[in-house]
Amino acid sequence: MTPVFYLLLAYVLGATPTSFWVGRLVFGVDLRTRGSGNLGATNTLRVFGWKAALPVGLFDVFKGWLPVWLFPQVDQTAVWGWTLGYAAATILGHVFSFWVGFRGGKGIATSAGAFLGLAFVPVLIALAVWIAVVFTTRIVSLGSLSAAVALPLSLLFLPQRGQETLLPFTLVLAAFVFWSHRANIKRLLRGEENRFGSRKGTEPEENEEEEEDGPPPSVRGRQPGEEDLQS
Repeated sequence: MTPVFYLLLAYVLGATPTSFWVGRLVFGVDLRTRGSGNLGATNTLRVFGWKAALPVGLFDVFKGWLPVWLFPQVDQTAVWGWTLGYAAATILGHVFSFWVGFRGGKGIATSAGAFLGLAFVPVLIALAVWIAVVFTTRIVSLGSLSAAVALPLSLLFLPQRGQETLLPFTLVLAAFVFWSHRANIKRLLRGEENRFGSRKGTEPEENEEEEEDGPPPSVRGRQPGEEDLQS
């Protein structure tokens, strides 16, 4: 098998729409029509509750970690750059899943899983920043943006294997996170971003990206169109 084969396999694994299948098979609901329409753990949490969101989130992390950890061991002829390629492929697979019309989540959980295999300590620091920001502000999107900044900064002080390529890769990923959260940033600047503990009942917006936060209301009492983040 060539590295290109594993690159494609990483994309297919990343494209696995866990939250979509859980919604369809367990609840008989298309998650794209509920909440933000975003196929990630946060929208799963808000629509179906934590018992559905927990396995979805864990699998999204796992599918990011597995190619980065396993494929370089299987194909030992591949250079370090291919490992970064596997990480990028699985993240892009999650965000642009062919199973659901190339519209998935925002890739935060999958990116975290990939970096568990690339830079374990820096990603733990980024996770700590995410937790601290979300705990203090109750805004998930702000936590994700803060973690995206914290990760490359952590790499500057804690160099890892392949630092000369890993750091630029992390900067590109941070830029991608900001791009995928561009609508959230607009709401943050307007002071309109939703928080955990608040409830919104608006319909899904077609021209803006999904919001990232809020409590997990029941499926029965939920109005289609609440916004949030992705996984």
